[in-house]
Amino acid sequence: MSVRSLPLPDADHALRHAAERAFYRAAGAPLVGGNAVDLLIDGQAHFDAWLAAIRGARRRVLLENYIFRDDAVGRAFLEALTERAAAGVEVRVLRDWLGCLGESSLRFWKPLLAAGGEVRTYNRPGLPGSGSWLSRDHRKSLVVDATIGFVSGVCISAKWLGRPERGVPPWRDTGVALRGPVLGELTRAFAAMWAATGEPLADTGAAEPIEAAGSVDVRLIATRPSTTGVYRLDQLVAAVAQRSLWLADAYFVGVAPYVQALAAAARDGVDVRLLVPGSSDVGAVASLSRAGYRPLLEAGVRVFEWNGSMMHAKTAVADGRWARVGSSNLNIASWLGNCEIDVAIEDAGFAERMERQYEADLCDATEIVLTPRRRVRRTAPSARRRPRGGRGSSSRATASAMRFVNTVGAAFSRHRVLGPAEAGVALVATFSLLAFAVLAIVRPHYVAWPLAGVALWMAAAMLMRHGRHWWRRAMPGGRAAEAAELAESAEEDGPAR
Repeated sequence: MSVRSLPLPDADHALRHAAERAFYRAAGAPLVGGNAVDLLIDGQAHFDAWLAAIRGARRRVLLENYIFRDDAVGRAFLEALTERAAAGVEVRVLRDWLGCLGESSLRFWKPLLAAGGEVRTYNRPGLPGSGSWLSRDHRKSLVVDATIGFVSGVCISAKWLGRPERGVPPWRDTGVALRGPVLGELTRAFAAMWAATGEPLADTGAAEPIEAAGSVDVRLIATRPSTTGVYRLDQLVAAVAQRSLWLADAYFVGVAPYVQALAAAARDGVDVRLLVPGSSDVGAVASLSRAGYRPLLEAGVRVFEWNGSMMHAKTAVADGRWARVGSSNLNIASWLGNCEIDVAIEDAGFAERMERQYEADLCDATEIVLTPRRRVRRTAPSARRRPRGGRGSSSRATASAMRFVNTVGAAFSRHRVLGPAEAGVALVATFSLLAFAVLAIVRPHYVAWPLAGVALWMAAAMLMRHGRHWWRRAMPGGRAAEAAELAESAEEDGPAR
């Protein structure tokens, strides 16, 4: 993001350059100019655009998504991909093991594999040291022929279309279609994930320059576990926004540093708004979100709950100049644990479209307010429907654990007062600790054996990791390969240049 996106009054050239460097280092991604960006709203628009691009592919299709569901939408994609692979187009599909668990199996992909396509699965259960099971490939991206690409929060599932026959409206979600040089960054992001699951792509297209398609500046932020590029960027935007910061998020779990950043912006006069689902496909995360309303409301942040079936968008728009769209939720799982992909778009025209859409969304949302007794209150419209079943595209185990730890920490440190929702979490924590203590006294081996098993598992993981590291260094050319990997890792984390 450049300073012109979130302007600083009377800033000289040196200050503008310093701010540009700060945003570059925070995101770990360069600013790429010369792009065209189109806004896509809700599942049907996404599926139509994605399928049209796939069916028109001539050389290559690179598709990465958290959920592929074996339903009418999933089968439409399978048919289009299979037809292109049979026609000689290079088709590569990357799926997440946990995201597709119970949604589709590898047998679903047999027609594509038979036609010459390739399908890989990220982070399936394996031996110790093969990776953290909490890390997920939560990205939703598509690149076709280096001519058009997409980044979104939409998964390949008919759930996004709702259930019209039962009166359930479509899910609300947001994505973008991209043309121009940023497609090179999108291709390289897919290639890095592909290489993490097996043999790398033979051709990443790096040698072929992509012509400009417009005048929009874009950063492609492709994060992997522990890189936190989106988190650093979100924090920085909250710090420098001057007029407005409007956020929409599907699985908001307010960690203290980010809540404090939003609260500080609101107290400084910034119009900070947060739009979250009123009814979520993951009820536990919705409860955790509500547990964090109170400090935001007290600081002047306006919080709204969507009245439709599910608000799944992950967006931000600031000061009418900058916007972010992608797969990252405002919780610790997305910021720290998952592989995510987002675009930060620096263009007044696109930001204006985002603001208009946000205002339209608020027309179908309920604002949460504090009563005179400082309790959170909301109006529950009778038309609100709660989606049944399903698994949200967020690591709710990580988010729940984080809220649990934060609540227990608040109870012991007494740094802040527990709200009503957090009091319920604290009660669960109390009984859980009591049960654990009783079990440890009455049946100590029930506690000791699992802890010993975890310790052995961790020791085996560390031994395998360091043994593999030693073996690679001992092989011919091993030290050179290690140096190349370190250089690539440093580049992903935002080198200064």
